[in-house]
Amino acid sequence: MTAPTDWLAIDWMLAAIAGWIAIGAAGVLRPHNFFIVARVLFPLGAAACLLLAGTAALSLFAGAQTAVLPLGLPGLPFHLRLDPLSAFFLLLLGSAAAGVSVFAAGYFRKGEGTPPGVLCLLYHLFLAGMAMVLLADDAYVFMVMWELMALASFFLVTANHTIPAIRRAGYLYLLVAHIGALAILLAFGVLQANTGDYTFENMRAQSPTPFWASVAFLLAFFGFGAKAGILPLHVWLPEAHPAAPSPVSALMSGVMLKTAIYGWLRIGFEILPEQQAWWGVLALAFGLATALFGVVFAAVQTDMKRLLAYSSIENIGLLAVALGLALLFSGYGLPTLAALALTALLYHALNHAFFKSLLFLCTGAVLHATGERNLGRLGGLLRFMPWVGWLALLGSLAAAGLPPLNGFVSEWLLLQSFLFTLGLSGTFVNNLVPVVAAGVALVAALGGYVMVKFFGVIFLGQPREARLASSHDAAPWERVGLVWLAAGCVALGLLPVQVIGLIDPVTRVLVLDGIGPQVTAHGPLLLAAVQAERASYSPLAFLLLVAASFALTFLLVRRLYHGRLRRAAPWDCGYPLLTARMQDTAEGFGQPIRQVFEPFFRIDRHLPSPFDRQPSYRMEVTDHLWHWIYLPVARATEAASRLVGLLQQGRIATYLMYSFVTLLVMLLLVFR
Repeated sequence: MTAPTDWLAIDWMLAAIAGWIAIGAAGVLRPHNFFIVARVLFPLGAAACLLLAGTAALSLFAGAQTAVLPLGLPGLPFHLRLDPLSAFFLLLLGSAAAGVSVFAAGYFRKGEGTPPGVLCLLYHLFLAGMAMVLLADDAYVFMVMWELMALASFFLVTANHTIPAIRRAGYLYLLVAHIGALAILLAFGVLQANTGDYTFENMRAQSPTPFWASVAFLLAFFGFGAKAGILPLHVWLPEAHPAAPSPVSALMSGVMLKTAIYGWLRIGFEILPEQQAWWGVLALAFGLATALFGVVFAAVQTDMKRLLAYSSIENIGLLAVALGLALLFSGYGLPTLAALALTALLYHALNHAFFKSLLFLCTGAVLHATGERNLGRLGGLLRFMPWVGWLALLGSLAAAGLPPLNGFVSEWLLLQSFLFTLGLSGTFVNNLVPVVAAGVALVAALGGYVMVKFFGVIFLGQPREARLASSHDAAPWERVGLVWLAAGCVALGLLPVQVIGLIDPVTRVLVLDGIGPQVTAHGPLLLAAVQAERASYSPLAFLLLVAASFALTFLLVRRLYHGRLRRAAPWDCGYPLLTARMQDTAEGFGQPIRQVFEPFFRIDRHLPSPFDRQPSYRMEVTDHLWHWIYLPVARATEAASRLVGLLQQGRIATYLMYSFVTLLVMLLLVFR
């Protein structure tokens, strides 16, 4: 597949971005006209997303394209560059955001916090900021658009700003985002090597010493890690996602987190000329810790959006593990194996964009239908919300990594990458990598456990409250968005060979090698990462086997056994007074994980007294890192603020005395 040589894809992408800005501006012109904003502007935004995605797909097979926009400060224009790496993430952005935008057309309601027209502006500025981050070719435009993305998402998170908890979540998100931005800015300062030229082209031309290359990588790893949500910079994520409207949560988790992955790849592989193996060890360690932490905390959550937020931390950890493997292979001079690990990383990034966006949108539909996020007050919604329920089931199966859906392919590729680490030299590496591989397998198993809890508690069983019987299914616009994302999960799962063909140009930019020829050599229906004799997988054959099993079971039961449909109440074990209170709760489902991994949690229990007339038991599970890192820093900051506040007495004589004393000290230092 090739793109026309006279076709400037970057111009079409800029047209799509300009279209988003114009759509947002049109929303501000009629901020309270709900019909125009929801039914006209958001669908137009979805059309711009499709334009961006289609253009990016064709750009994967074209050479790099550049553009200079006469914007910004004098002497600092916007340098833009479209290459296969940025095209892949723009494809991810456009394809996932198209489904979210269509869903948003039916999701937003009147009278919910920020006026709909202002939400429309912020939403499309958020999209434009992410797209421009991916196109940036100098540190100036990158940081400007990074801040635009952060500020737009902050105001979207705090859309319902009348609630204090939402405001606190938004401020925490903005604080961590700016800490990360400062580290990224320092990384660019190191990479420009004191030349004063902050274009990425100049940074690529530098040859930093191993020390300064490591400094730049560490700053970039933790700077982008703050946006991605790696430990210990994860604290904003489970607070901001539940606070934001569900389409915003879907964009933040499914798309915005991937801009951090893009930053890791851009600096770690494309700008820095050589990779060091210990960078990979660092990424492996932090990635495994983040993944295990996220999945364990997801298993004990009772809020459905917080559960998905911790699940996103888990998946970011898996992406960091894949990054570590790629850096490790590249540091040892094994480009083909590095390309395999990068293929697993990019495939999982694309998969996560689809299935996590789908699940967040399903929680939004449940929230609108029931007004409830607490898992303890839900249940049995499959019979009242069949569209949302069945599509949530598909997203849950994909997130659990079950074949033949998309989550299985990327996790299978990641585990295949671990099989080639046996030949690496170094005792420490050879001891560490099997531990990480076992940890990844544990995370994958616990991820399936979390998805069983998510879907089972919400949609199966009996309704835990009588008012759930009046729940309504998703609106037509919402259904279209959900179906789009669900179709993406199916397509990415059934067509892995074709998807790897799209990823191959990206790995060739990063490590000058790819696994595309080896994969396509086995035909379009068989996925073999390197050698078919070693391991292979055919999703279509698996799907046909499952379908044949269902068909055979149906034939045997319906035609040969009794030939008729008979409905009866399930066996009640001799106790006919079963109620919804007797079925498994979210707390009960997570109790085994809570007991096994109890050192992970800070558990505060409130035990009733034997003399209480109305005894109650309450348990709160929190994060140790809050109490070990963030609360001490907050207390120290408050103490410093109070100390500084003592200097501000509001009296002019006091301020003049401060100035006089400062002048005397300076004179003493000068004439000492």
